[in-house]
Amino acid sequence: MLNEILAKIQRRNQISLLKRHPNVSFKEIRLGINDHFILHENLNKVTIGSDANFRNYVHILVEKNSTLEIGDHFFMNNFCSINCLEHISIGDHTLFGENVKLYDHNHLYQAQPEFKLFHSEFTKAPIRIGSNCWLGSNVTVLKGVTIGDNSIIGAGCVIYKDIPSNTTVINHQDLMLKEQS
Repeated sequence: MLNEILAKIQRRNQISLLKRHPNVSFKEIRLGINDHFILHENLNKVTIGSDANFRNYVHILVEKNSTLEIGDHFFMNNFCSINCLEHISIGDHTLFGENVKLYDHNHLYQAQPEFKLFHSEFTKAPIRIGSNCWLGSNVTVLKGVTIGDNSIIGAGCVIYKDIPSNTTVINHQDLMLKEQS
């Protein structure tokens, strides 16, 4: 009973956060348990279409000067995250399986004269996901990728290059079976 009350309060707080931000607009939205929106005060724009459904433990980060656009009739399953530092757009009637991750950025690094990783500097490129797409469980989409309309991305794929419309992507792995002696 207490968990249900706390979950309801948390959902209300997240809806309130979305409503209060001057650059956020949304229509009908359903949130699950422990969804979390982190919205920079100077983000460019967040739009969420009608009938958007976010299941449980979803994490959405939209940073300064970035844009997140989500179309109508969008579904995001449990444990998904969107990390938007530049621009991510998702079309209408698109479905995410569990644990889908979107990253429109990578950490900046230098290789010469010696390797150095920059923790707070990034290279960025937009992500565009078309309409009527299904991203299966554990899919990761990296910066600079466009996924065309009517595409299916199979479970476990890492998408690092453009996918044409009307395409199915399958993660081809072989299982090695070894008899125990």
